[in-house]
Amino acid sequence: MVQELMLTLQALGLPRPVRGTLASQLVREFHGKVSELLPSLPPESMQPLLSSPLDASQWEALESLSQSLTEQYCCRRCLLLKRLDLTTSAFHWGDRAEGQGEAMKAVLFPIRGLLTPESDVSVAHVLAARADLSRLVPATSVAARQGTSCAINKVLMGDVPDRGGRPDALEAAMPAWQSRREDGGRGKAGPQRWGRRKKKKK
Repeated sequence: MVQELMLTLQALGLPRPVRGTLASQLVREFHGKVSELLPSLPPESMQPLLSSPLDASQWEALESLSQSLTEQYCCRRCLLLKRLDLTTSAFHWGDRAEGQGEAMKAVLFPIRGLLTPESDVSVAHVLAARADLSRLVPATSVAARQGTSCAINKVLMGDVPDRGGRPDALEAAMPAWQSRREDGGRGKAGPQRWGRRKKKKK
């Protein structure tokens, strides 16, 4: 709750409230600031993404779907965080990192501590979503690159070992097994009987 409150204050450009401020006063400040900013928004920007009402059964289905997605995302985030931990631990193996181990941990650990496998997305986000959320923005657009571009994008990788795996470099498959005698050959082998040969009586 405190984190959402701080994010709301930051988004609206309001100062941090002093200790002892009543919740009703904060709500009035939020309402006044939002009313001030609404005229500056593009028309129809506040249209809700969920425009049709839902009955009780649909709300239950939506809650069940949200729970399933939360569990799936948690599993995926655990995998990604494990990969991140293994990747960052590999940087400590080099000779140059021996004297910088503590400095690297001081930078990494605070950031890593904020990354948790649990997702904070809930059904409330569906109600708060607006229609412009459904507009897909290409990841390579200028607006998207303003938040993702960094100096590492200009680093060029050198030659890497050739690991193969090309489809045209695969070995030819073994030919299918065929019987020596096909139908229409010189003769057909009859059924063979195996057993001990009887001795002739003298």
